[in-house]
Amino acid sequence: MCLRAQGPNPQAPPPYFDEPNFVVAGVADPSARGGHGSDPVLHSAESLTKATAALRTDAAPDDRNPVEAARAYQRAAELDPSESNFFDWGTELLTHRAADQAVEVFAKGHRLFPRSTRTLLGLAVALYSRGSYDQAAQRFFEATDVNPSDPAPYLFLGKVTNGPLTESAGFTERLERFARLQPENAWANYYYAASLSRTSPKARALLEKAVRLDPKLGDAFLLLGSIYADEGNLPKAIAAYQSAIAASAQLEEAHYRLAMAYRKAGEIEKARKELELYQELSRQSAQNFERERAEMQQFVFELKHQ
Repeated sequence: MCLRAQGPNPQAPPPYFDEPNFVVAGVADPSARGGHGSDPVLHSAESLTKATAALRTDAAPDDRNPVEAARAYQRAAELDPSESNFFDWGTELLTHRAADQAVEVFAKGHRLFPRSTRTLLGLAVALYSRGSYDQAAQRFFEATDVNPSDPAPYLFLGKVTNGPLTESAGFTERLERFARLQPENAWANYYYAASLSRTSPKARALLEKAVRLDPKLGDAFLLLGSIYADEGNLPKAIAAYQSAIAASAQLEEAHYRLAMAYRKAGEIEKARKELELYQELSRQSAQNFERERAEMQQFVFELKHQ
């Protein structure tokens, strides 16, 4: 269910959980977990799917019907079982959230091309999208180990820092390795920090380094603001949330947390405005989620019945 404000009065106790799970809509729910805002896995799956699509060699838009495009990719892979054709076929299925079918295609591609990092990542994302988290974790870890100096697999792994994979043995260790191998990479510092406890001084130091390296890294500012708030440093927390919004105005959680920080600081009008912005972003996300879910369900139905 989506977490929403119940009234415009920010002086009253906030009608939210202490740690709400803010996610961006747009992912069909492969495990029937719920709707917009119900699970951080939804946000991770959406982000991972987009990252997989970005690895396509030919990223030109396809004007065909989505099912027709998937069939075309299938025919191409059957006629020429190349790594590229299998990856494009699997990615097309994954893009429309046909996770089960995507797992089959990427698994076959991985058997044929075991050294293809992007095929291994595609398989990991498809497994994650359908809820096979233990298998997904192992595939993500394998991808980071193919070539430990390659940042791409770590960037995929970092996108699930709020999901069930974080409890897997080896998760934090691999993100630590990323930060150690690429100490001047802002994302490496941010993802390693996100894998640690918010009470860890190391996490705060990593985040402060991340935002120095990349002042446009909104997610790092958001997490840093939460740490400052936990420490009772409201001025720093407010400044960090403001920087997060300046970097990415669509960060729903940043508007919510900034509103709560303003409320604690006695800035009631500012708190009200931020809550209104959060409500509007939440409403838009919910609408987008419902529209895209309907489109994806139709795609899977047509794929199975043609």
